[in-house]
Amino acid sequence: MFRRLALLAFTLLLGACASNQVNHDFDTSRDFAAYRSWSWKDPALQYRPDDPRIKSDLTEQRIRQAVADQLDQRGLRPAAGGHGDVLVQAYLIVEDRQQQVTTNYGGGGWGGPWNGYWGGPMYNETRNISYKVATVQIDLLDGKDGKLVWRGSDEQLLSNSPNPTDRNTAVRETVGRILSNYPPR
Repeated sequence: MFRRLALLAFTLLLGACASNQVNHDFDTSRDFAAYRSWSWKDPALQYRPDDPRIKSDLTEQRIRQAVADQLDQRGLRPAAGGHGDVLVQAYLIVEDRQQQVTTNYGGGGWGGPWNGYWGGPMYNETRNISYKVATVQIDLLDGKDGKLVWRGSDEQLLSNSPNPTDRNTAVRETVGRILSNYPPR
């Protein structure tokens, strides 16, 4: 019974996270067509919290490659030596979240005050479900003045998959969703 409840709760959590909108914001006064090249701002990827269980060279490689591929698809090329027209900085933010799930089960009562109530008792069980959410945020800053010109972020449940291919796919899909609105129209 507990496994069914846990599976139901997990499915509801996945559904809630799947409906999240990707967040975008940008400076409307900027001419995004003028941006032709990009380079990484140092550090290229920042972690929140700065936890060795989260921080990984492999994760950084995945995020950097996915961002580079997406920017290339949008016509931005890596700067050949020096600063690009835009500087790119990414963040991986991991948060612990909880959700309360209440399950009702049991017979409940039927009937009414005239013919009496019948049936078994009804039980409620409330559980706190803890889970981790990873947010990837990508900032694009103007290469000349260093001001933020575009920001996008998306969040999803943190995967515990031991398969590197699954992790790579999740990062690519997330970065693709984030940069889908660049350049803004």
